[in-house]
Amino acid sequence: MKAKLMLFVFLITSLVTSCTVTENIYVNTDGSGKFSVDLDGSGLMTMMPKDSLMGQKNLDSTFTFKQIIAENKDSIAKLPIDEQQLLKKLENFNVRMQMNQEQKQFLFTLSTDFKQVSDLQDAMVAVNAMSALQNKGFKSAEFGSGLLQEGIANNNSTLVYTLKGNTFSRMATSNKNESKDENNEATEMNKMIFASSNYILKYHFAKPVKKVSNASALFSEDRKTITLQYPFSDYMDHPEKMNIEVEF
Repeated sequence: MKAKLMLFVFLITSLVTSCTVTENIYVNTDGSGKFSVDLDGSGLMTMMPKDSLMGQKNLDSTFTFKQIIAENKDSIAKLPIDEQQLLKKLENFNVRMQMNQEQKQFLFTLSTDFKQVSDLQDAMVAVNAMSALQNKGFKSAEFGSGLLQEGIANNNSTLVYTLKGNTFSRMATSNKNESKDENNEATEMNKMIFASSNYILKYHFAKPVKKVSNASALFSEDRKTITLQYPFSDYMDHPEKMNIEVEF
């Protein structure tokens, strides 16, 4: 209950300040790698009244969705087959939530390993499966996931990652014409929550990068990591602006 309360306060506070969402992808020489979405809301902790944090313990919790699905297998078995398949996409995802009052820290990470970049075809679809768990009231499923799911997955787009030869691409296609009216209220709320926030793409490769289609990309000293920062409104309203091709 306390964790829920803190998350609620965190959510309300975020209406008047900002946080940073970082999409990290590590690509190895064989095409395998790691994908993560990291939400840093540490700045929000400084906005909370001190008395709202009294009695709250620091938190550093890690869990896997495979564990949650196993714990709720009987309930999940009663779901429609398509929902069961959607939830199955979450099995390989790990979650870590950190909250430290003294350090004013709030970090939330959703991560998974992949064998090939094509396995990431619309990885955000798997994040959408969280809502199915939450709506069914499964234990542990709502532990921090609501904020991430509502804020990141719900931009009505299809996201595709590809790796062909020495070219990596991230391509989003807007599906807004196909979105349902009942989602509009939630979408507008997301825009308010993340109005002053940023969405960062941070991609790490085994070889130095030769060229990026977006001239605003920043390179690490060894040119193996590129970073691009966008206002979160681009992610929500114009996801195609975040399309990039990387040659290495």
